[in-house]
Amino acid sequence: MQLPTFLIIGIQKAGTTSIYQYLKQHPQIYMSPVKETNFLEKDWSKIPPDPRNKRKKSKIDTFDKYSQLFQDVNDEIAIGEASPNYLFHYLSSAELIQHYLPQAKMIAILRNPADRAHSDYLMHIRDGIGNGRSLAEQIKFKANSSFTIRKGFYYTPLKHYFDTFSQEQIKIYLYDDLCNNPVALMQDMYQFIGVDDNFHPDTSKKYQVAQVPKIKFVNTILRKKNRSKTIVSSILKYLLPPTLKESIRSSLIKINSKDKQQALLASEDRQQLVALYREDILKLQDLIQRDLSSWLS
Repeated sequence: MQLPTFLIIGIQKAGTTSIYQYLKQHPQIYMSPVKETNFLEKDWSKIPPDPRNKRKKSKIDTFDKYSQLFQDVNDEIAIGEASPNYLFHYLSSAELIQHYLPQAKMIAILRNPADRAHSDYLMHIRDGIGNGRSLAEQIKFKANSSFTIRKGFYYTPLKHYFDTFSQEQIKIYLYDDLCNNPVALMQDMYQFIGVDDNFHPDTSKKYQVAQVPKIKFVNTILRKKNRSKTIVSSILKYLLPPTLKESIRSSLIKINSKDKQQALLASEDRQQLVALYREDILKLQDLIQRDLSSWLS
């Protein structure tokens, strides 16, 4: 039975989708066809089914389903998957990794937590999810419960992984390294997971580039299930083939989107986030032996 030899364990909004694609380019690497399996996020066998919210058949919630993701491995040297929530759910994930994949190597890509929170917030706006609270409101009223903010505290999760596994199994990269020299970062990663590090990936394309809607109401209609969308879809399915209908929808979303650079993080929000993360950043830089002073400015 073939199972992963390495895992991308974190963190969301730090380039993990791009790295997943760059890893897939390497001929000696097999990546799970499902990017975020999330199988090792929690012990699914202990979670009773909710009759009001039936679990999706596509959810990877059994070891058999997880194993099937790697049934097409041939002669690849390294086998991997990328589930960036494994760092956030560190208590359950570390235990499950220890149980199923005790020898696996683990990779985390860390991003300035203030920028990460802002990017996560913009993603929620783009996808039409969340409770509608602004980032400033989450900082002020929900800092202890907002996943958008909590995911930026890296020290405790990483310390737990370092205490649970051999440090030779864990490699930490910074998002800044990916932005500044993606080829060098990927070749170092190739070396870490044991494949030919002379391979030169095509890093010209960036994936999951954040965009924000110009008009939120229009974005909600196009992206989320709602009565208006259901009525229009019911009519169009008799007039247009599914591929054309999806193409039109994607074009409308693109027209209604603007680059994230037009939605910069407010200086006051950044100052409050930096103050919130300061102690964690100082402990983290000692843990990973990297200068993170730029995150404190």
